Amino acid sequence: MEFHFDINQLFSERISILDHNLVASRQSKERPDLQDKIATVVDELGRASAKAQHLPAPITSASKLQSQKHQLYLMKDGESSRGHGVVVGFLKVGYKKLFLLDRNGVHIEAEPLCVLDFYVSELLQRHGYGLELFNFMLQHQNVEPVLMAYDRPSNKLLAFLAKHYSLMQSVPQVNNFVAFEGFFHKRAVAHLRRVKKPDGDIKPYSLMERDVVRQEQRTLPWPFAPPHSPQRSASSQCSPSPSVGNSPSRVLPCVTHSSLPGDNSEQSPRSPLINCCRTRRSNSLSRSQLNFN
Repeated sequence: MEFHFDINQLFSERISILDHNLVASRQSKERPDLQDKIATVVDELGRASAKAQHLPAPITSASKLQSQKHQLYLMKDGESSRGHGVVVGFLKVGYKKLFLLDRNGVHIEAEPLCVLDFYVSELLQRHGYGLELFNFMLQHQNVEPVLMAYDRPSNKLLAFLAKHYSLMQSVPQVNNFVAFEGFFHKRAVAHLRRVKKPDGDIKPYSLMERDVVRQEQRTLPWPFAPPHSPQRSASSQCSPSPSVGNSPSRVLPCVTHSSLPGDNSEQSPRSPLINCCRTRRSNSLSRSQLNFN
């Protein structure tokens, strides 16, 4: 794709990496007029890609690139057009949070690197430019093509992936993305997380998980908390447990310490447990004296 300005002045490398800054070199960073020309190149490439894929509107533009965290790999041929250079094509990638289905119908939540747009000029196709551009992206991102997802791939892109990377067995999805069988086999490498377990036996909690659940249950208010273990609390020590020969109505309540007029508790403070035990002792002595008399 030719332009009326010098492509080599905008892009110093054979393959340049653009992000939301639209900066391809130090020179373009210092000159806003060069950034305007870079935006023009990106817009023209987006329109050409949409036309080739029969899309109603471009999915790649300078404004979209500036507002999204995507990367665009732009390839040039600096020797063509009498030394002014031509643009060969581009490849846009970015991370997307997706919900995918594997062969067993299990939902997988993943955020893989996705191919969002891929275009090589029609006059320069079948010359190895697309493979060179794609391999450059794989090396720069340090990713395998099987661990990527592909947004609405055209038949040409699917044939390209099958020919050069042996990606043929795709798993049908409900969205516009395509993922291949090896994507789910290597999900540990792709940092995937299951959001729905398949039908089958549920494994018990580990010991650590049981302790955490038990601790959370202790903090719940009554009546949501489960019954406590048969460990006696400090308050239960004040009241004897019902036994044979003792009616539950005879269980003495635990008397709490309170400040009353004429009470000398302020001079000799006593704990509720001591008061409770002294009350029980005096009652027991009274009953024994009555029995003795």
